[in-house]
Amino acid sequence: MKKSDLRQIIREEIKLFEAQYWLGPVGKTDDFGDKITDELIDGKTRQGPWALMTPNSFKKYGVGRLGTGYGQKYKKQPDGKWLKIEG
Repeated sequence: MKKSDLRQIIREEIKLFEAQYWLGPVGKTDDFGDKITDELIDGKTRQGPWALMTPNSFKKYGVGRLGTGYGQKYKKQPDGKWLKIEG
């Protein structure tokens, strides 16, 4: 294996561990009217479309799991940014 190939593999692996943040706006309530505090889920609903949900709304309307094709969970940080913590 060439050094350049190994470097590229290492760069790709590092990207997997870099912090990922929610880039869009976050309102005071989720798509179901529940007040957003310190966690939110961008996830698939049982009705089909995706929604921004609090953990409580996700229990009621979400598909019940997170991950590729199902959703991501974010936690509000002290600086106001939303850090991806699961999914």
